[in-house]
Amino acid sequence: MSWAVVTGAAGGIGTAIGRRLAEEGWQLILVDLAPALATLAADLENARVRPIEADLTTDEGIERVVAEATRVGPLELLVNNAGITRDARLVNLSDQNFDFVLDVNLGAPLRLIEALHPLMQSGAIINVSSRAYLGNFGQYNYSMSKGGLVGLTRAYALRLAPRIRVKAIAPGLIGTDMTMSIPADVREKMVAAIPMQRMGTPAEVASLVSFLANATYITGEVITIGGGRSLSR
Repeated sequence: MSWAVVTGAAGGIGTAIGRRLAEEGWQLILVDLAPALATLAADLENARVRPIEADLTTDEGIERVVAEATRVGPLELLVNNAGITRDARLVNLSDQNFDFVLDVNLGAPLRLIEALHPLMQSGAIINVSSRAYLGNFGQYNYSMSKGGLVGLTRAYALRLAPRIRVKAIAPGLIGTDMTMSIPADVREKMVAAIPMQRMGTPAEVASLVSFLANATYITGEVITIGGGRSLSR
């Protein structure tokens, strides 16, 4: 089986993606800055896993991933999952936090796609956007970065076809540690607005990533996984 690169691999969604792909026989380059990355790599003892601690907003971080991907090959899947939030009303949003979110959520995927696609003879690139690309109050930088990632997906889908398929997923409210840190009363209101009346799970997101990795006639599309929250209601 070929190799896959998964960024943000130590987070809730990233961990689920890594486990799902490992179960399916993928060999993995897992990228993150969190110490939990080493724990995940150790847990996946039956898979061929290469953990890389790297800051993807730096040249050095990108170069470390490229060097490992070049060494192991062939590369057939890139999952740009790493992302952060720095929420605030626009008048209170610092330039530093504004720029940092854009660097991580949009700049890093752009640079990684540009650096890794020459190593891919075929395969897929999956960008983890967010339902927030449709717009969320207080998430100006986050919504902008995830909307930019959708545009990036469509542009690269045209550029890299037919050799490489490029697609995006847009998760809604997913049950991760970050989500559970939201005050309970606020979280309950958010769940109440979801037609499915519950949060999604990281495993459900990973299942969609798995499907899209193998979907050979889908490119340039954005698939929302949000329990119907994108519906008008």
